[in-house]
Amino acid sequence: MRRVFNFSAGPATLPQDVLEKAQADILNWQASGMSVMEMSHRGKEFMSIAAEAEADLRELMAIPDNYKVLFLQGGASSQFAMVPLNLLRGKTSADYYRTGSWSKKAIAEAKRYCNVNVVANTEIDGSFTAVPEQGSVAFNPDAAYVHYTPNETIEGVEFPYVPDTGDVPLVADMSSTILSRPIEVSKFGVIYAGAQKNIGPAGLTIVIVREDLIGDVKDGAPAMFDYATHAKNDSMYNTPPTYSWYLAGLVFAWLKKQGGLMAMAEINERKAGKLYAAIDASNFYAAPAAVNCRSWMNVPFTLANAELDAVFLAEAKAANLVTLKGHRSVGGMRASIYNAMPEAGVDALIAFMADFEKRNG
Repeated sequence: MRRVFNFSAGPATLPQDVLEKAQADILNWQASGMSVMEMSHRGKEFMSIAAEAEADLRELMAIPDNYKVLFLQGGASSQFAMVPLNLLRGKTSADYYRTGSWSKKAIAEAKRYCNVNVVANTEIDGSFTAVPEQGSVAFNPDAAYVHYTPNETIEGVEFPYVPDTGDVPLVADMSSTILSRPIEVSKFGVIYAGAQKNIGPAGLTIVIVREDLIGDVKDGAPAMFDYATHAKNDSMYNTPPTYSWYLAGLVFAWLKKQGGLMAMAEINERKAGKLYAAIDASNFYAAPAAVNCRSWMNVPFTLANAELDAVFLAEAKAANLVTLKGHRSVGGMRASIYNAMPEAGVDALIAFMADFEKRNG
């Protein structure tokens, strides 16, 4: 069976063990005579799948008891609206970091519902290559919340710290960093993440929300955009994305078998370190992101001669290294090396890059 090393930013590669488990269960999950795709979301079979997935996620992330875990649809982009609708709670403004393409989109959506105070804007000449220095940002103590994107997937820029917002709830779009390392959940009011990077297939969004921030939605908000709707119904107010939820549960179980998030952090730091070291040692490749805020998950890089980009991509594909083209807004290359990317994939990319440079540098 041919399997390539898939460096896609999302939908992203999944652990082979997870795919093989899903393949084995596809027609007949645990002698039920049904595929998970065919099960009622309220039946005892799927209820057991859902409960185990949530329990494993809570264990992996050490989620405190006073946080609800919601399994939703709509992608992280729906959270750009759900966050202000649920967290404004009578206030009129919120603080936002503007550090890349995804935080820009979050800001644009939030402006529909409140006054957005941009506490930091790191765009220079149309590019984002850094984040603000820790402690350099002044927050509005009357803000309803502070929103930031810990990792900007497109630009490969990552916060090396968690902002200290005092008593103002901190909201994080962790779509491309969740489960890549341990975090202290209690530092956050809301954590949300699209699944298609480190959690599972597209179609599922995880929201981890502190209970005291549930239940005071903005007037006129749709029921489906009210966290309370989903919290009261165990994420089953309507039919949830059951198969994506099931596959996410398999990923959570796989992560536990790998040793949990401490073990994943060691692996991820090592993978990223290898790739950046190879780039930095070369005059042929360059990484635009500032050294102190380089992403572990998404590694954009450029070639000294952009006319070779198409050749690089074609030869990489022939070597079973795929989806390395950078986002259309920034160009160049991007290697997304999420949890499921094996270290052998990073090693293969580094070897290919060295060979390509030797032949074309």
